[in-house]
Amino acid sequence: MRYLIGPAGLTLGLLFSSAATVWWGLAARSGPQSRVARQARVATKASLIAALLAVFAMLNALVQHDFAVRYVAENGGRAVPTYYTVISLWAALEGSLLLWLLVLTAVTVIAMVRVHPRAGDLHPWAISVLSGVSAFFFGLALFAGNAFDRVRPVPADGPGPNPLLQDHPLMGIHPPLLYLGYIGLTVPFAYAIAALITGRTGPAWVAVVRGWTLAAWGFLTAGVVMGGWWAYEVLGWGGYWGWDPVENVSILPWLTATALLHSIMVQKRRATLRLWNLTLAIATFLLVLFGTFLTRSGVIESVHAFTQSTIGPVLLGFLLVVLFGSGALFVWRSDRLRDDDALLATVSRETSFLGNNLLLAGLAFTILLGTVFPLLVETLTGDRLSVGAPYFNRMAVPLALLVVLLMGIGPLLPWGRAHARTLGRRLMPAAAAGLLTVGVLGAGGLRGVTALITFGLAVFVVVATFTRVALDVDRTRGAGAGALLRVTGRTLVQHRRTYGGLLVHLGFVLAAVSIAASSTYSSSVTSRLAVGDSLSVAGWSATLERVRSEPSARRDSVVADLRLRRDGRDVGVYQPALSTYPNLAQAVGTPSVRTTWTEDAYLVLVEIDEAQAFATVRLAVNPLVLWLWLSVGVMILGSVVAGWPRRRTKTPAQLVAPPVPAADKVGAGV
Repeated sequence: MRYLIGPAGLTLGLLFSSAATVWWGLAARSGPQSRVARQARVATKASLIAALLAVFAMLNALVQHDFAVRYVAENGGRAVPTYYTVISLWAALEGSLLLWLLVLTAVTVIAMVRVHPRAGDLHPWAISVLSGVSAFFFGLALFAGNAFDRVRPVPADGPGPNPLLQDHPLMGIHPPLLYLGYIGLTVPFAYAIAALITGRTGPAWVAVVRGWTLAAWGFLTAGVVMGGWWAYEVLGWGGYWGWDPVENVSILPWLTATALLHSIMVQKRRATLRLWNLTLAIATFLLVLFGTFLTRSGVIESVHAFTQSTIGPVLLGFLLVVLFGSGALFVWRSDRLRDDDALLATVSRETSFLGNNLLLAGLAFTILLGTVFPLLVETLTGDRLSVGAPYFNRMAVPLALLVVLLMGIGPLLPWGRAHARTLGRRLMPAAAAGLLTVGVLGAGGLRGVTALITFGLAVFVVVATFTRVALDVDRTRGAGAGALLRVTGRTLVQHRRTYGGLLVHLGFVLAAVSIAASSTYSSSVTSRLAVGDSLSVAGWSATLERVRSEPSARRDSVVADLRLRRDGRDVGVYQPALSTYPNLAQAVGTPSVRTTWTEDAYLVLVEIDEAQAFATVRLAVNPLVLWLWLSVGVMILGSVVAGWPRRRTKTPAQLVAPPVPAADKVGAGV
C-alpha cells in the first residue's frame, strides 16, 4: 500500500494545484466569497496535504530501509544513523524535489490564509501564480524525477547518502534554510506578476511583499552562511567560500533580494522605482530557478551539485517561459510603469538606496557572468575554461566595499534633499574614525590594502550608525522632556524598523571584517610527521602522538591524534581523519578545528602511513572565523526587529502619501 501513497500524493498534488491555478484566476473576477473562490481555497490546502503524503511516504521508506524504492536503494543504508537517514530525503536530486514541494505548498497556504490588508484584487492572482508554480514542480517530481520508481532485483543494502553529507549535523539545517529562502522569494514574484496583470503597480504590492521578502532574505542569509560553515568543517580545504558555481548561484538571489528590500522602502515613501522593483522581484525568482537548474542539470561539477538528469532541460524550459511571459507582461503594462514622482538627482536617502541597488545589481551581474561564461564557451567552442577566485576577487570585492561605504552614508542622509554642510558635520566623526583606524593598523605593521580598507569602512559604518541613533535621540528629547535612558528606549521602539535594518548592516560589517581577516592573514604549514614530531605556525604547534584505525560498518577511518598547544600551553588532543567509503574511491578528509574568539587552529590530515606511524599534517591558523558564524545571528536578529509587526497600522492614505521630513532632518525611516 505504501508504494502507492507517494506517487498518489504527487498525482493528486498536480491535479489540485492545477485546479487551484485556474480557480484562483476565476476567483479574481467573481470575488473572494464566490463558490469558485471556496473551491480554490480547498484545492490549495489539498495540494499541501498531497505534498505531505509524498514526503511521509519517502521518509517511511527511508527509515524502514525499503530498498525496493529506487531512491532508498541509491541513498539509504542500514548502517547510516537515523538522523542522516532522515535528512537523506534532500541528499539527492529526486528527494530534494519532495522537500521543495512541501515548503512551496506550505508557503502557498500561508500566503492564502494571511491576507495583507492592502492585497485586494492582487491576492487571487498571486495565489494563482503560486499554485501554478506548485503544479509545475509536482509535474517535475512526478514525470521527470520520480523518487518512487521501483528497482528489480531488490538490493539487500544501500550505499547511504553521499559521504560528504553524512558527517556533519549542519546538513540537517543548511538545505532546509536555503529552501525556505528560495521558495519564500516566490511570493514577491507572484505579487509582482499580479501587479502587472491587474495594472496595480503602485505601492500596494510592495507593502504586501515586504514582510515576505524580509523573512525569505533572513532564511537565505542563514542558509548561505551555514553552508559556508559546513564546507569549513567538512571539506577540509581550510576555507568557507571558494567561488564554486553552486555557491555563486546561491548568493545571486540574495543580492537582488537585498536590493529589493532597500528599493521597497523608497516606493512605499514616494511613487517612484515602480519598474525597478517589479524587475527585481521577477529577476530574483528567475535567479532562484537558474540556480535550481544549474545544480540539477549536471552541467557543472561541484560537491554541492546533484547528478545529471532529465530534470535540467525541463527546468530550463520553465525558466524561459517565466522570462518571456514576464517580458510580455512588462510590454503590455508599459503605460503603468512610469513613476508619478521622479527621483530627484540630489544627494538624499532615496538616491543612496538607488546607488546601493545599482551596486548590488552590478555584483550579481559580475558573479553571474563569471559563473556562466565558462559554460557558454564550452557550449559554443568545446573549450573548457576556468574562472576562479582572482576574477571574482578583482571584480566583486571593490563593489562590495562600495556597498559597505553606502551603509554608513545612507542612514545619515535625509529623505528629499541633503544640505552639504549638515551632511559633512554628520559624517565627520565616522570618516575620522575610519581613517584613524586604517592609519593606526597600517603603522602597526598590518598589511593588505583591501583588508585595511575593510577595517576602516567597518569602523566608519559603526560610528555612523551610532551617530544616527544619537541624532534621533536628540530629536526625541527636543520633542519632550525625559531622562536620557528613557528617551533612548522610546526612540529605539518608535523607529525599530530602521534600527533593525541598521543592526543588519552591523552584522554584514562584522562578516566583512571576519572575511577580510581570515582571507588575508591566514597562515599555514604542512609537514610529514613521525610519532613525537611537531609542526608549528603563528604561535600554535601540533605534536603527533599516534596514528590509529577506526573501522565501522559504513566507513573505515584512519585518525591522527595530535597534541595541540598555543604559545606552549596545552589545549588538548585533536583528531583529524581520513575515511574511505564503499561507494567512494577517494578518501574523505575530516578536519579538526580548535576555535577561539580571535582565531582558529585548523588541522587537516593530508596523508597517513599507519604501518610506519607517519602522517602528513597541515596546520592552518585562520583569524576571526568565529565572528563570521556569529554575524549571521546579528543579521537575523536585525531582520526580525525590522519585520516585527507594528501595534498600530497606518491608514491607506498614510501609506500612499506619507509626509516627507524637512531636508535637514534625518527622518524616521521605514
